[in-house]
Amino acid sequence: MRYEELTIEGRNAVLEAFRSGKTIDKLFVLDGCQDGPVKTITREARKHDTIIQFVSRERLDQLSETRKHQGVIAKAAAYEYALVDDMLKMAEEKGEPPFLILLDGIEDPHNLGAIIRTANLAGAHGVIIPKRRAAGLTAVVAKTSAGALNYTPVAKVTNLTATMKELKEKGLWFVCADMNGEVMYSQNLTGPIGLVIGNEGEGVSKLVKENCDFITSVPMRGEIDSLNASVAAGVLAYEIVRQRLQK
Repeated sequence: MRYEELTIEGRNAVLEAFRSGKTIDKLFVLDGCQDGPVKTITREARKHDTIIQFVSRERLDQLSETRKHQGVIAKAAAYEYALVDDMLKMAEEKGEPPFLILLDGIEDPHNLGAIIRTANLAGAHGVIIPKRRAAGLTAVVAKTSAGALNYTPVAKVTNLTATMKELKEKGLWFVCADMNGEVMYSQNLTGPIGLVIGNEGEGVSKLVKENCDFITSVPMRGEIDSLNASVAAGVLAYEIVRQRLQK
């Protein structure tokens, strides 16, 4: 299992990484650096829809492991991302209705890793994350997933709502977790389903929520009003498992 987060430094190495098709989550470039090789690298980054951050030399020196960054450092995914179609294929091969978990802006890598681990154990066919304002597949995520990343595909999409609309055309319906929803025990959570879990602080965003078919909640009996995102994902995923087994 590869747990290293790939930090790629230096102009040739970074350019080569882009050209070889490696998934680069983020590119850090020395602010104000405008020479030819750096322009070529930023052009490649834009072509691959990589997030580019222009930063100070101090910041680059902090990020650097080799001390030879030449003004560019790339952060590559420690694991390859899958395609959403791969997940649907997996469900079909297993003869099961698709069960996907969509994460609307989970920023804590420990939460992401824990959710991937739960997804694997609950028999979900994949996890979908957005490109922006969300954790990617870093070493921390890989470690927290306890090996699940080797088996459960994770796809990274530019637009979560657009992906949901495409999946709706393929017969999936979506349920999002929100404390104002109907209690999960009184809902029918069977069939081809996408479970949507929101950001740790704000929950599911307005646009994503509007594209969900149902809003569901976990019954709360205590004095505080919310569960950790990965725990909520686990509770709801297992209610889906329970209902599937009963069927």
